[in-house]
Amino acid sequence: MSIGTPSSKGTQVEEGVVASTSGRTLQSWLLILLVFVAGVTSLAVELSASRLLAPYFGTSLFVWANLIGLILLYLTAGYYLGGLIADRYPYPRVLYALTLVAALLISLIPLLSRPILSWSQVAFATYSIGVFYGSLLSVILLFALPVILLGCVSPFAIRLCVKQVGRSGRTAGQLYAISTAGSILGTFLPVLLLIPNIGTYRTFLVFAFALLLVSLLGFISSGNARSPKASAGNLLLSLLLLVSMPLTLLGLQGPIKPPGGTNGGGTLITERESAYNYIQVLRAGDETRLVLNEGVAIHSVYNPHQVLTHGPWDYFAVAPYFNNAPFSPVQLHNACIIGLGAGTIPHELTSIYGAIPIDGVEIDGEIVHLARQYFAMNEPNLHVFVQDGRYYLQTTQRKYDLIGIDAYQQPYVPFQLTTVEFFRTVRAHLSPTGVAVVNAGRTSKDFRLVEALAQTMHAVFPNVYIIDGERFANSIIIGTNAPTSLNNFFVNTATLQNPLLQSVAQASIDYGHIREEQRSNAYFTDDRAPVEQLIDQIIFDAVTKGQ
Repeated sequence: MSIGTPSSKGTQVEEGVVASTSGRTLQSWLLILLVFVAGVTSLAVELSASRLLAPYFGTSLFVWANLIGLILLYLTAGYYLGGLIADRYPYPRVLYALTLVAALLISLIPLLSRPILSWSQVAFATYSIGVFYGSLLSVILLFALPVILLGCVSPFAIRLCVKQVGRSGRTAGQLYAISTAGSILGTFLPVLLLIPNIGTYRTFLVFAFALLLVSLLGFISSGNARSPKASAGNLLLSLLLLVSMPLTLLGLQGPIKPPGGTNGGGTLITERESAYNYIQVLRAGDETRLVLNEGVAIHSVYNPHQVLTHGPWDYFAVAPYFNNAPFSPVQLHNACIIGLGAGTIPHELTSIYGAIPIDGVEIDGEIVHLARQYFAMNEPNLHVFVQDGRYYLQTTQRKYDLIGIDAYQQPYVPFQLTTVEFFRTVRAHLSPTGVAVVNAGRTSKDFRLVEALAQTMHAVFPNVYIIDGERFANSIIIGTNAPTSLNNFFVNTATLQNPLLQSVAQASIDYGHIREEQRSNAYFTDDRAPVEQLIDQIIFDAVTKGQ
């Protein structure tokens, strides 16, 4: 695969490149390497872009659709422009110049995105749809030029490599195969290795540097030897691009996102980027708080001076008392928490019920590590499983008196933990008097998500009850394995002696608007679970109607 154009003497000559028909030249190998690295970089930039957006916009289907759709649009434009430019200027140094500029722009994305992402926090503070969409699109537009330039690589390389029309298909296939192989590496490398270990910002710089290095080698080697002045200028340009990266790195000091945009604010203790989440640990007064991704919700709270949080986690402790009377605390023998977070629920259950066995399932191992470090999640009766909650239930033979689901990352929730099939699995792992407890978000007036989840649960459980939380805009949904009645709660809690249980039970009665869901409807199934569309409607109505 030699680079050049046919000549009458059986060799191919390109400016700055002499290619022999007997084999590949240095420029051929550099061009192949560039195609591979460009393939790596294009996918790595897309996946890193999703993590760049996650702390501010989350990881919903809406965000992914916007990101993937526009990236594909940019690549399409790049394919078209790359072919046009290659036909007009079929010189390797032109291609390398394009990828040098792409490398520079990729290295600047984290720096340039910061003020726009900070602007996006106004959207969550003021519920401004215009600011939300404007900032989202503004950030994604930062990827337009570098991704378009990366899209130019494959058609340009094909133009440089094709010597005979009869071999053009094979040449194109080989180059696209090399590019796709690079894209495969670019899919896994940032997700599994770089982002969890060095962070999103530095991941951008790693791939920008790799693209810059290959482009620089090709640019210098393909320069016009007959013009020393031009070669010196090209080298100077390349060095300037190389210097821009450490300057960008110096401009990225400080936290990825300040804590001011989170629910309730606080002082940032530490932040992490895991394979699943952007994680913040905050301190607000005596409380240590766990905040994930866009920071709309607080996922765990720890206060060394008190057990109860007055948040949704408290109500898990009183859920069993919907069972038929008499039901006493000694009848709760064990529990399983799907979405362990930083261990608020196990901490409360242990404080109230003693050292009962508790299995905590958390998909993000980094959250578990931070929980042990900052949230005193060291109860000896807590057994932690770092894996997907639904998979855990599908593969365990254990049965529980309480299964809590606190894995919903507000405002968006994992659909696979909302479906009728999931709740059937949950019920199959309950004891005869077991209860399933779900923590669901809402607004102050819009309960559509809560009702949809409750109706889906009622398609599985004989009775389903709802308690509205006191401190946050959350509701707790309880499904009982045995047929029960609403009056059981009042009868059972009237005899409680534990002051913590008494406090939560009284708050449930005073503020919880305790009610039974009478409707049964499999609103969410594995085949059709429009949970994100429903949440989008709730958010839109909250903005337009002030709910």
